[in-house]
Amino acid sequence: MRNLLLLGLLLLRLYVQAADPHFLNDSFRLKQVVGENLTGFAVDNLGYMYLLDATGQMKKLSPKGDSISVFNDVRRYGKLYSMDVSNPLKVLLFYKDFGTIVVLDRFLNNRLTIDLRKHQIFQAKAIAQSFDNGVWVYDELEGRLKRLDDNGNLIGETVDFRVIVDDPPSPQFIADAGRLVYLYDPARGLFVLDYFGTLKNKVALTGWTDLQVIGNRVLGRKGGMLESYVPGSLELKEQAVPELLEKASKVQVSLDHLYVLKQGRLFIYSL
Repeated sequence: MRNLLLLGLLLLRLYVQAADPHFLNDSFRLKQVVGENLTGFAVDNLGYMYLLDATGQMKKLSPKGDSISVFNDVRRYGKLYSMDVSNPLKVLLFYKDFGTIVVLDRFLNNRLTIDLRKHQIFQAKAIAQSFDNGVWVYDELEGRLKRLDDNGNLIGETVDFRVIVDDPPSPQFIADAGRLVYLYDPARGLFVLDYFGTLKNKVALTGWTDLQVIGNRVLGRKGGMLESYVPGSLELKEQAVPELLEKASKVQVSLDHLYVLKQGRLFIYSL
């Protein structure tokens, strides 16, 4: 309950009162700056930070910035395309070019590796944690969203998207939240499915970056705007990005903090 209240307060500050830049500047305080030469990051729901630097090393830091563990084998499968830390006990690293998923434990030890090509998935576009501790994979060659277990075995799949929609997605982002699965394609928009593969919503929210799904709300950036949308409603909010987000390469909202990656360092603002 406390986390939901904190998130609600942060969203209120960001999207309702962001019209007043002085309010934002007074409300956010720079708490700390961590990392050097960073190229990516993620923050889990416990506040632990996963920092990826230009050498290919990944570090896990505590919410206070203390080093917890290091993973040095990031480049073994080429360039890291994405990481999913929605389950802190099971970190997913996705190497799209090699069709490979590396699963790490909470100390960033390599638990297992899933070679999607060995399971007849040759064009994996995006992946995510699934509700049953498995993995969602979008197979672009077949136009299907598939659910796999840790051994890469197929548990379930949707029908071919090319059958149910005229313009099927090529998603860059997948999230499993609130008993729904979200697929986002910057060119075609947001697709929301239930666990049975039924398309619940299709919304032309194009050109977004840094997508997150928190509760029933989808957050993202578009140019100089922060945007927030609740699928199935007309509630789309847009606000000018505060000065503290200028030149940001990635942004993440997490409870009572705002994380901003810019110029190779992670700036952490508290509310």
